[in-house]
Amino acid sequence: MEAVDNSSRNKAVLGVYAKQPIAGQVKTRLCPPLSHRQAADLYLCSLRETVGRMQDAAGFALVLCYAGERDWFAQQFPGVALQPQRGEDLGARMADSLSGFLEQGYRQAVLIGSDAPDLPLSLVEQAFAELRQAEVVLAPAADGGYVLIGEAVHRPELFTAIQWSTGEVLPETLRRIAALGINARQLPGWEDLDDRQALAALLRRSPQSRTATWLRQQLPQLFSAAS
Repeated sequence: MEAVDNSSRNKAVLGVYAKQPIAGQVKTRLCPPLSHRQAADLYLCSLRETVGRMQDAAGFALVLCYAGERDWFAQQFPGVALQPQRGEDLGARMADSLSGFLEQGYRQAVLIGSDAPDLPLSLVEQAFAELRQAEVVLAPAADGGYVLIGEAVHRPELFTAIQWSTGEVLPETLRRIAALGINARQLPGWEDLDDRQALAALLRRSPQSRTATWLRQQLPQLFSAAS
């Protein structure tokens, strides 16, 4: 983990998790109805919108936790701090990011994905506020996972031996929180872009978002009814 600027010590940091949008390697659950190329382009649009919205926010440092070629991310997001994801599975990677941020001196560390482009900034701000008293915060996803996780105290037990990308992620995490007596807060839920129904919901919920606009322009035959 790279050294943090001393001016950021004892403050909050938001890590945005992202993959390089290579066709066939991102958003494959959307194929079909999307082609692998369309899914990658959709992911790129969502990633850009997510980073742009969070970059414009105040009150926390922003780090793009990337998987792929660093040069590609540096070219796409100039001026955004970059940190590679490290670990054999998603849990290990998230644990590495969160523990690393806290070891650098941040008081609150939060992770979000890059496939919930209209995630409310107020939800992120609420996460940081809750972490002033709580050890852990979570925001559920509609598919049984979570769209946000944050820590003020690192709890590695929440990231090992979990069946990632299944509907058991959140229930198992909550069971461990209860069993270990962890001081945690559960935030309102949100929805990421995992299937066609989620894309249609985005169009209804946030029709002016950049990603919704992309869907209407690029895939009108699939989503014209939802727009």
